[in-house]
Amino acid sequence: MRHFLIVPALALTLSGCASIGGGGTGFGSSYSLVRPSPRAVGDGTMIVFPRENWNRQRQVIFDNIRQVEDWTQNGPVLDSLSFISGLKDGKSIVRQSRKADQQVPRFRSSMTAPEVAAMLETFYRTRAGTVDFRTIALAPRPFLGQPGFQLDFDHLDGDELWRRGRAVGAVVNGRLYLVLFDAARAHYFAAALPEFENVASTARLRA
Repeated sequence: MRHFLIVPALALTLSGCASIGGGGTGFGSSYSLVRPSPRAVGDGTMIVFPRENWNRQRQVIFDNIRQVEDWTQNGPVLDSLSFISGLKDGKSIVRQSRKADQQVPRFRSSMTAPEVAAMLETFYRTRAGTVDFRTIALAPRPFLGQPGFQLDFDHLDGDELWRRGRAVGAVVNGRLYLVLFDAARAHYFAAALPEFENVASTARLRA
């Protein structure tokens, strides 16, 4: 979510929902309207079918990671929907300096669901301003026609607002695919959860 779950995706240096992909080195962002229609996200290998309008956040100046895309309806502080599509072995979900003291682990194609969940938790704790991260559940769930997982979690950020997240993902042909919804726990998460479930359950790999 900012934001992956995912992503955010899947990171703003301000407190709020986490957007995966950004590294805090850009000079700003802009938004473009996403209408209810089939849309290729991230690197274009995953197609999603939103039923509601969203706003795609486009990071500018050094912040873009091709496999990560972030959407929002009410602004990234209140909600975000992040996509990770086709992330390769050895790549990171967020742009980061190799010299940084705190590193988000790079994705490995051999990662299990708990290891992907731990990678996301590290992202929240080190890049998204989270001071308290609580895993609610981690369970198997099919995604993109493959065995996958669902991660549910709560997190408290520096602005003292509790947020809730859900990530659904799978490793397909050695690459990570994930949809992550993150929103303020009061009202915004429950309000958009049906739309997230629609997006996650109807997502398809591009033929």
